[in-house]
Amino acid sequence: MSSRRSSLPSLLLLLVLPVVVRALPRPVTPEELSLLTTALQRVADDFPRWAYTERRVMRDSAGKVKSEQILRYDPSKPFEQQWTPVMINGREPSDRDRAKYRRRGEEADPERPSAPRRGYPTLGEAIELGGSTLAEETATHWIFELPLRRNDNLRFPPEKFRVQARLRKEGEVLENLSVLLRESFRAKLVLNVKAGDATLDFVQVDPQAPPALAGISGDADWSILFFSGGASMDLQRTELRRVKPYAERFEVKIGTIKAIDF
Repeated sequence: MSSRRSSLPSLLLLLVLPVVVRALPRPVTPEELSLLTTALQRVADDFPRWAYTERRVMRDSAGKVKSEQILRYDPSKPFEQQWTPVMINGREPSDRDRAKYRRRGEEADPERPSAPRRGYPTLGEAIELGGSTLAEETATHWIFELPLRRNDNLRFPPEKFRVQARLRKEGEVLENLSVLLRESFRAKLVLNVKAGDATLDFVQVDPQAPPALAGISGDADWSILFFSGGASMDLQRTELRRVKPYAERFEVKIGTIKAIDF
């Protein structure tokens, strides 16, 4: 009887003590940071290895189609042949269209002395993985929040945008990257950006290879003085085929996650 009485306080203590859990969001552990970095790096390394057919549709704020393009891209071909227009706004490509995409391929040649340099960071370059947090976890997925760097980053200012990555636990593979606008802001003191979300979807075409970018969707809403506008984009890539890039003749390597962009 006495032993039973002595155990009662312990049982009551267990009932009233709070359950200790690791609340979300929280900073990632070293192990989680490693798997996140590996998943993104594998996708970036494989980014230039995919040939595909791309359909890109732009719509205005009323949903009316402004432009539609169907293109074929094959990085295994010489640079001037990598982009092939199939249809431009419902018609056969003109000689001018073909010349435009031939130049686009030529400009990607790393040996081209006058190759233009981007004036803004890619999404991959803007991300700083070290401060990532685990925002959500389910039985099948992790959702990470990825911080953005502050310096030299006019395209994705961290106080205005947030980036999330969804990884499937099985295989630890990237399924989605989302860029979400926190609030409206002025870009360069002229353009008032009121909406600007984008989502990048990845699919695993080959179980032995990292996922490939299969779709991008996004919208933008802006105003300049008394003028305003908006647009949405839907991009789908089909007939995905993994190839050996022509650029590997020069032993070019991406090296960082900067290849991930839209």
